[in-house]
Amino acid sequence: MELLSLFREVRHRIRRSLELRKYNPYTIAEYLRKTGVQVGEGCFIVPTVTGTEPYLVKIGNHVAIAAGVRFITHDGAVWVFREEEPDIQVFGPIVIEDNCIIGQHALLCPNIRIGRNSIVAAGSVVIADVPPNTFVMGVPARPFGSVEKYRQKSVQRWMEQRPPDVVIEEGANWWNSRNFEANREKLRRHLLEVFKDRLA
Repeated sequence: MELLSLFREVRHRIRRSLELRKYNPYTIAEYLRKTGVQVGEGCFIVPTVTGTEPYLVKIGNHVAIAAGVRFITHDGAVWVFREEEPDIQVFGPIVIEDNCIIGQHALLCPNIRIGRNSIVAAGSVVIADVPPNTFVMGVPARPFGSVEKYRQKSVQRWMEQRPPDVVIEEGANWWNSRNFEANREKLRRHLLEVFKDRLA
């Protein structure tokens, strides 16, 4: 019986993996909605799996979610009480408000809300609410600073790192420019020059 159960689980994972390959970061919201996740508009989500209770996940508008982010809506730690409470199960929703980014391999635990305009750094473990306009990082995730302060630092660094000969047509951005490939090559050459001492 265990072998049959294992076979079904493997078959399910393979099917899900093949299904996810049909989508890209701009279209995965369609798949997530089919599974029960509430997803807003204009999101960039690297194809991901949202756990066993996708209907407990709500993602706002203009949210970016990197690869490997895990949504944990079920508190498995109640396992230690199973002998005294055989049927105990504990769940909690995960809400990501508008205009947030969740970094690669972040872990989002049950019963959290990530406030609008917030940043969760890669590898962070979010166990409590994140206030709006906050940059959090670490295990567990803690406020690192304001998004505005991070924006100012990022703009300053980009002005130092931006190749002088990049061409981006009006109304476009770095990613949707017709000159993307040429700009990317210019960026590569420029960054190698900027960081040549560190890379030596």
